[in-house]
Amino acid sequence: MPRRHFHDLPAEARRAIADKAGPVRDARTAEGGLNSGIAAFIETGHGTVFVKGIPTDHTQAPAQRREAAINPHLPRACPRLYWHIEAGGDLLGYEVLNGRHADYAPGSSDLPLVAEAIADLQDVVAPTDIAIKQAEERWAAYAPAGTAAFFAGTTLLHTDLAPHNVLIDDQAHIIDWAWPTRGAAWIDPAVLILRLLEAGHTLASAATFASRFPSWRAAPMEAVQAFTAANASLWAEIARTDEAPWKTAMARHAAAFDTYMRDAPETRREV
Repeated sequence: MPRRHFHDLPAEARRAIADKAGPVRDARTAEGGLNSGIAAFIETGHGTVFVKGIPTDHTQAPAQRREAAINPHLPRACPRLYWHIEAGGDLLGYEVLNGRHADYAPGSSDLPLVAEAIADLQDVVAPTDIAIKQAEERWAAYAPAGTAAFFAGTTLLHTDLAPHNVLIDDQAHIIDWAWPTRGAAWIDPAVLILRLLEAGHTLASAATFASRFPSWRAAPMEAVQAFTAANASLWAEIARTDEAPWKTAMARHAAAFDTYMRDAPETRREV
């Protein structure tokens, strides 16, 4: 959606933000990201706050409200939500993390930090009082007949572990919780594999990285195979709908990994 600058917000929104954060001395529009109408770092007398927001009647507004609701349940390494207001838009005020986007390339020193962050998340139980997606429902239309139940679980999943959703300083911070999902813990390692392939890993090295997580090693092979098939089908549909090069590449990676897991599968999760 079109990106607006902080000073272009309605006066109502700017007043509401100042009431929460203090008088705004300066504002810098964030680079990157397409899902927020505003994404800005604002300087106040109390420090810096990252503000993101969209119109209250936008189709993505429910996702942003869900993101706000899920924040108190996240590991401490995830940025804290200071406030959520609806005034001239749906607006979130976040703790600022002075990190950079993660590097997933083979041999990157970021990878162990990413693994630690995901391992912490693997222990988080998804709250039952927030209406988030269920994995067995989210991928049901793409899974082989009768297999979607394998994806059910109680873990809070991120499901979009792209490197731009992980910030690195002295640790890794998982950000942008637009797609929180309740399901089997091994699903996050499974979706991470495609991002590792995107960054240049081989099928074998990506699977080996996933094997760091006990949930991945313990998952029934038929469940993993059902998910890799479902994810390949989903990405194929995405690429047919929008032929952006990165989406076409992700569909190719998903298909390759699906084939990989069906070929001598029990050797594919060895540490």
